[in-house]
Amino acid sequence: MEKNIGEVIQINDSWYVKAGSSRTDLQTRVLKNGESFAIFDRFGDIHRIGVGEKGIFHQGTRYLSALEMLLNRRRPMLLNSSVSHDNTLLSIDLTTPDMYSDGQLYLGKGKLHVFRSKLLWNEQYYEHIRVMNYDAQMCSVDLSFSVGADYADIFEIRGMKRAAKGEIQRPVWDESMIKLSYIGLDHVFYQTRIQFDPKPQGISASNTFYSFNLHPFESESIYLRISCSRENSTFPGFTFSRAYQECREKSLASRAAFVSVYSSNEQCNEWVERSSADLRLLITETGQGLYPYAGVPWFCTPFGRDGLITALQCLWVYPELARGVLQYLAQNQATDYSPENDAEPGKILHESRKGEMAAMGEIPFARYYGSVDSTPLFLLLAVYYYDRTGDRDFMLELWPHLLAALDWIRDSGDIDGDGFVEYQRKSEQGILQQGWKDSNDSIFHEDGTDVTGPIALCEVQGYVYEAKLKLSGLAAVLGQSALAESLLDEAVHLKKKFNESFWLEDLKTYAIALDGDKRPCRVRSSNAGHALYNAIADEKSAGALVETLLSPNSFSNWGVRTLAMGEARYNPMSYHNGSVWPHDNALIAMGMARYGFKTEASKIFTAMFNTAMSVDLFRLPELFCGFHRRHGQNPTLYPVACSPQAWASGAVFMLLQATLGLTFFHEKPQIRFTRPFLPDSLDSVHLSNLKVCNGEVDLVIRRNYNEAGIHVIRKTGDIEIAVIM
Repeated sequence: MEKNIGEVIQINDSWYVKAGSSRTDLQTRVLKNGESFAIFDRFGDIHRIGVGEKGIFHQGTRYLSALEMLLNRRRPMLLNSSVSHDNTLLSIDLTTPDMYSDGQLYLGKGKLHVFRSKLLWNEQYYEHIRVMNYDAQMCSVDLSFSVGADYADIFEIRGMKRAAKGEIQRPVWDESMIKLSYIGLDHVFYQTRIQFDPKPQGISASNTFYSFNLHPFESESIYLRISCSRENSTFPGFTFSRAYQECREKSLASRAAFVSVYSSNEQCNEWVERSSADLRLLITETGQGLYPYAGVPWFCTPFGRDGLITALQCLWVYPELARGVLQYLAQNQATDYSPENDAEPGKILHESRKGEMAAMGEIPFARYYGSVDSTPLFLLLAVYYYDRTGDRDFMLELWPHLLAALDWIRDSGDIDGDGFVEYQRKSEQGILQQGWKDSNDSIFHEDGTDVTGPIALCEVQGYVYEAKLKLSGLAAVLGQSALAESLLDEAVHLKKKFNESFWLEDLKTYAIALDGDKRPCRVRSSNAGHALYNAIADEKSAGALVETLLSPNSFSNWGVRTLAMGEARYNPMSYHNGSVWPHDNALIAMGMARYGFKTEASKIFTAMFNTAMSVDLFRLPELFCGFHRRHGQNPTLYPVACSPQAWASGAVFMLLQATLGLTFFHEKPQIRFTRPFLPDSLDSVHLSNLKVCNGEVDLVIRRNYNEAGIHVIRKTGDIEIAVIM
């Protein structure tokens, strides 16, 4: 069903982001705390430039759509704009350009320094503005702020047009506060309160101004506090300094929970540090545990697939995240048939949304289940979490949910009863393609024609295979011997049938999918690399597949493309048909390492490392364009990619795990390194506070020609360190 939603990447049924302008036109700065996030330009302002995604958001609604500061009725000159390493504080240095009145210079460039410091804490925005006079004479300063709120749903900003909206209410203000509000079609009262301290000299519905004189080396400070609330809820009125202190304390505590990773390469350390900070930024307390929200701005909400893969990437550095993801998804597991939400008993969530459009049913995503891979990934994360922690009590708590997910795989997930898990959407509003490549045009035959369902995706069979294989072991531990035996038999049969049905000998790859008639889609794609990750690929095919994935058509030298050059729908600027995704590359590298192709896996590590060195803040975006790497040029950014994005941030940890061959066995307990290897860019890697059961170790891995040696620096508890060469 086609919708007129303005300038978009794709229309029809998919939920794409409009791209009349690019997020890369102007760099943005992001803050997030809890259910709120904020996007500013580098000056610290909010205005409609680029795709218009700037603003302060809470639970899927934009509560502030305009915030612009002028100095003497002019925009200041930007000196510097940076987010702190822990993502808690945005700091901006501004100054004056040459300022004239009636043709006469009255204030020279660089005479005033304006410092803006911003943070989000407890669903409130705090800002401190300090103006300092470095001129030798007194300066007159006029500082003004313009504000506005459109209460747009995030899907409106993405490009959807609504038949009707609620009502913007008449603004209310007093001597130090402006209140903006809106009553939605959902009958919810949305309010934005903008407080100024000290009281401004002038204030109206949308503007505030200060006028003051500054003697040489004198400064003046102004504070803003903006609260986003529903139904007139109230928040504690912290000072800026207290809010920053509490925010900083929480950041330090969350950082201490991660395994510390430090290498001999300072640039790699910047990448790891930024990735770790971005993950902590996106991790949100849900009430059912910690959950990594998928990405800012479009996906700042729980996504099943994204959360599960992010937790798998980070399992070795932060296992508590996996527990939170599993708890949240278990609590939100489908229990009934609901075609309008693509829900079936046992199925795991695709995404959950708050906001007016979700509440009104204008989008089906309030609680939506249209993903074919979340359910097997849920099983996979559970058994990997058990391997990592040995948390038997938690597995017993999850067991009914695991069985329900398994029942879905065996029943509703296998639509035509052939042993493969397929998808075919039920909701007319829902997502057409229900794998991780969920754009409408991502699954097709070699001649470019569309595929009719039910569709069996390559990577999904791998997820199901490994989930059944590993769940068989867990079932045996829990005394379910009959189930353990049947799961093992099913896994063995699935692997055999998969290789017979999906392998394309002439193309040296696995088909991206089987259509409803079980015809293979003869397309070279990155999906095939996931067959390595889950070890469903035959040993005799693995080497040929690795060569295909690293061939010039597939490997851009910035990473493995989602679709090989030369395929019918190849476009390096598309979302899924030729772009490069960091999380996809991390899974592929992990798969290559699993089959012993460590040197090849390190090529992907190096490509991702080079990309991180070439982008703003060392922050890998959700995806980037698949153009071949050109000498002296940076990767071409995708215009509306999320940044930060959870599974892009988690990629570095899975890439490191792949090269180190790092696995865990709680029974002994044991940390195992299988044929450890370090890329040429790393001489050594230090791992600190690596916990297993009740023990903890600090390790150094040092590169030595074509292998790496493991050195134990500190160890507490009975932990065995095993190295297999």
